[in-house]
Amino acid sequence: MKILNLYAGIGGNRKLWGDEHEITAVENIPKIADVYRELWPNDTVIEADAHQYLLDHYKEFDFIWSSPPCPTHSKLQIPQHAIGNIRYPDMALYQEIIFLQQWCRVPWVVENVIGYYIPLVPPTRELARHYFWSNFHLKKFYNPKGSYDLIRHGKTSLSLYLNIILPEGTKDGRKLLRNAVIPELGLHVFNCHDNLKQETLVLT
Repeated sequence: MKILNLYAGIGGNRKLWGDEHEITAVENIPKIADVYRELWPNDTVIEADAHQYLLDHYKEFDFIWSSPPCPTHSKLQIPQHAIGNIRYPDMALYQEIIFLQQWCRVPWVVENVIGYYIPLVPPTRELARHYFWSNFHLKKFYNPKGSYDLIRHGKTSLSLYLNIILPEGTKDGRKLLRNAVIPELGLHVFNCHDNLKQETLVLT
């Protein structure tokens, strides 16, 4: 299967997908792209604008995962606003959702945080403190590791929890790990892609 992994970060979502797929990861920050390459050497890593790459290449893949930047949507924006860090939500998130809903005919999913506002496009499912939009049915998720506050824990405990060992000398390792989707959730969502229904989604 040809998979497009947009805004790939360090690839927490793809850890349990295995190596039998042809995965293209798009990440625009070179240092993060380098970490991804070391962790997943069999993937193709492209340093580019993921938003534009989706527009140009969406027809070339069998499955698409997109995780647009979340800071402007996060509930943490509320205290940021209170101290004067005032900014618009990044509407690239909804541009991608609407574009994929209208034009994409392969399984796709867009992941983001649970935001501080009512979503402009209702998510398909809320799973493990994430919103997911997709064109296939997402089953409920049980995290075998239990709940975990990724914000309050250090790099070592995060690394153990995610089972992702960063390359020696990786800078901002705690931040990179905090931004990763836990591998079990990434696998769960991926395994749901066979539930694709082109016309309607019936959630249970």
